[in-house]
Amino acid sequence: MTKKVAVVTLGCPKNQVDSEVMSGLLAQDYIFTEDPEEAEIIVVNTCTFIQSAKEESIETIFEMAGFKQSGSCQTLIATGCLAQRYGSELMQDIPELDGVLGTGNIDEITEIVQAAEGTRTTLIKPGAPNFLHDEKMPRKRSTPDYLAYVKVAEGCDNYCTYCVIPYVRGHFRSRPEESVIKEVQDMAAQGVKEIMVMAQDTTRYGFDLSGELRLPQLIRQLARIEGIEWIRLMYCYPERFTDELIETMRQEPKVCKYIDLPLQHADNKILKEMNRKGTIEQAETLIEKLRSAMPDIVLRTTMITGFPGETEQDFQTMVDFVQHVQFDRLGVFPYSQEENTPAGQREDQVLPEIREQRREQIMQIQQDISRARQQRWVNRIVTVLLEQKLLDGRWMGRTEGDAPEIDGQVYITSAQTSIHVGDMIKVRILEADSYDLIGEVVS
Repeated sequence: MTKKVAVVTLGCPKNQVDSEVMSGLLAQDYIFTEDPEEAEIIVVNTCTFIQSAKEESIETIFEMAGFKQSGSCQTLIATGCLAQRYGSELMQDIPELDGVLGTGNIDEITEIVQAAEGTRTTLIKPGAPNFLHDEKMPRKRSTPDYLAYVKVAEGCDNYCTYCVIPYVRGHFRSRPEESVIKEVQDMAAQGVKEIMVMAQDTTRYGFDLSGELRLPQLIRQLARIEGIEWIRLMYCYPERFTDELIETMRQEPKVCKYIDLPLQHADNKILKEMNRKGTIEQAETLIEKLRSAMPDIVLRTTMITGFPGETEQDFQTMVDFVQHVQFDRLGVFPYSQEENTPAGQREDQVLPEIREQRREQIMQIQQDISRARQQRWVNRIVTVLLEQKLLDGRWMGRTEGDAPEIDGQVYITSAQTSIHVGDMIKVRILEADSYDLIGEVVS
């Protein structure tokens, strides 16, 4: 009898793509279940980006290990960044684990599952991971039918001093344009309407293959694919955000007027110590260009509080910048001290409670900014992608200014009975708060 397998995914959407590829490979030999309790094989795809992500990954491994007693689990595998980074330690410290698989070995998931059914097995290639999925690989998508993540590159060459990603994901390597286009064509044929285009550094796309930044050309080709309605760009680094890319976004109606632009700090001294390229003045100029070209663009960024050596003045520079620029969305992380990183080895670590206190202060400021920014949508008609019908009869969806599972929702108070999940409809916005909008269907 064919065994049941469950894949549990932690971390970012880039990790979710890896899980979907592994699931596609496993689906050729196993039956899938959403309930780990009834699975004979459980794969935990882990994250190691910051301390809280590591802790969640380890807790999840232990939680899944419990199903060896209370459920049907016979084989437990850890994959992903934590497995790549701490594979031998995980096998040593968690005897319930039957195998670990590195990020460079994703295509060997079936082999490790089969090997680990007989003996505890580790598959982690020495050196930098170099796996890169392509359009020919089977992929079992876990997103709704109308939405798909498109990972256009793997790895990172930025070596920010606080980050372990280059060490667990390898050098930046782009997929060929033809591979991405074919994958998106297949997605469109399956009913996908919105694609999230991403990499660890999306704006670097193509540079390793041709010496040119090829994201604008790729976007224009994807926009020609019939059935694709929204193309959303995530993880765009400011120093490689060209005028050509701005113009492509402005011209192409399918490209969401939304950018995720992780800046991480606003003080040039701290940015240099983070090994972030460019200055905050250059980032501010880019933001002005984006808003000039697309006045309705929604801008999201992330900031890190409490980086080693961050003074009150450095933090105040960040506060002033956030108040001045007025981002639509902003996420803040307290600095996470990662071992074997240049920043992690510094002696001038900021106390954890100060990191958290500064995070809360920025988030409080941003809440008021977001509420004010959201008000501009009131009394306007927007396109909403429907995602769920609520028990009280209302519908819930998103505008092009809201990334799935990250940003807010639109709650639609009155709706016709003829609409369905995945439909794109016109909605008049009636109210707005810091995160969500409330509207009614325009008949």
